[in-house]
This record gives sequence, C-alpha cells and structure tokens, in this order.
Amino acid sequence: MHPILFDFGFFSIKTYGVFIAIGFLAAIALAVREARRTGYDPQLVLDMAFYMILGAIVGSRLFYALTHLSYYRSHPFDILKIWEGGLTFFGGFILATAACVWMAKKNGCSIWQTFDLFAPSLAVGVMFGRIGCFFAGCCYGRECTLPWAVTFTDPNSLARLHVSLHPTQLYAAVGAAVTLLVLLFFKKRKTFEGELALLWMFCYCCSRLIEELFRGDMRGDLLFNRYPASQVLAAVMLVVVVVLYPVLRRKSKRG
Repeated sequence: MHPILFDFGFFSIKTYGVFIAIGFLAAIALAVREARRTGYDPQLVLDMAFYMILGAIVGSRLFYALTHLSYYRSHPFDILKIWEGGLTFFGGFILATAACVWMAKKNGCSIWQTFDLFAPSLAVGVMFGRIGCFFAGCCYGRECTLPWAVTFTDPNSLARLHVSLHPTQLYAAVGAAVTLLVLLFFKKRKTFEGELALLWMFCYCCSRLIEELFRGDMRGDLLFNRYPASQVLAAVMLVVVVVLYPVLRRKSKRG
C-alpha cells in the first residue's frame, strides 16, 4: 500500500519498520504496566524485554533462512542482510520464549507467571506487526473478488500488483486485536498460572490457521511437499495447548 513512509533520496524510512518499532514499544509499555499491577519488578521486565526482542530478531531471521534453504545454500552471507526483509513470526517466537525462560530462571521467577505477564504484549506486537506487513505488501493473500479485496499498485510493494487480493495482513491484525481483548477480559479471572499464555497460543494458532487458508505468498520450502512450515507449526502448537491446558489446570488445583 505505502511501503516507504519517507524517502530522502539517499535514505528511506520504511513503513513496515516504523510499525514494528511501534509494536515493540507498545508491547514493552504494556508489559511494564502489567508488571506494576502484578508486583513484578518493572526493571526486570525491561531487561527481559531486551533479550526477548534480540531473540525475536535473530530467531525470525534464522527460521526464515531455514525455510528458504534452497536459496541460502547458494547465498549463505545473504542471511545477514536483515534490512532486505525476510523475518518469520514462529522463529522469533521460539527464540524469544527461550530468552524469557532463561531470564525467568536466572532471576528466580515463575516461568508460567512470566509468560502470562507478556501474553497481552505479544498480541499487541503481532497486531502492529501485521499492519506493517499490510503497508509493505508482504504476507499477501490469494486473488479474490470480495468487496473488501485490496489492490497493491506501488512498485516498491512486495505483494502482487494490480490484482484484487485477500487482505490477509489485516485479517491477522484483527485476529490479534480480538486476542488482546480476550486476554484483557481473562487476566483478572484466570484460575491458574499459564492460563493467559495458553489462551494467547490458542487464539493465535486458530487465527493463523484461518489466515493460512487465504494466503497467496510463497512462504518458503514446503514440508511434506505440501504444507508451509508456518501452517504445520501453528497446528502443532494448537495440539500442545490442548494437551497442556488441562494438565496445568489439574496441577493448580492439587497445589
């Protein structure tokens, strides 16, 4: 739609990057607010956020490279060119989660309570990130003739040009907004530690699987020659949530 926000000739500011930055800042602000509400040390949350963001950037790039091995085998040093784009959510999520677990254990914090604290922030980050995707044109949808179809015309856009497409980026942003509302509703009603984190995973995976039905972009090498890695991971995470939810709930009742 509008991939370049400002162009100074020798330097340009991309709309995607601006929304990613806004998403990070909004997510951190919400996490600090939740920390104060729940008695967490706000400074510790900021420290955690730093390592989680670092993990998210590195993980999202590495996972993108793994799902595009056919290209990066021939161009291994291109993996360092993050400014050219090529980030995936699940890779960032996995490494950010690992950083969160490491920091929580290092500081003697409950891992599941920490996950709950950051769950609403994840929804905020995804929401702004997907809006950024919409402006960049990445993660675009299949062709359609629906009244809300969008047509990308900017030559700098990553989407297919001059055809009506599903606005899958906005579908994902709306899904993240709904997820945030669900989490805000349940945060004072949760019955065990980890419930908010599992609710986020459930909502995100359901939203992602629906979004995948309408995606039209190439998302890397296919697993089993049929499924994008993101679709498989969303399905696996959904199964994990369904298994973990009753386990953690029973554990909290016994405890």
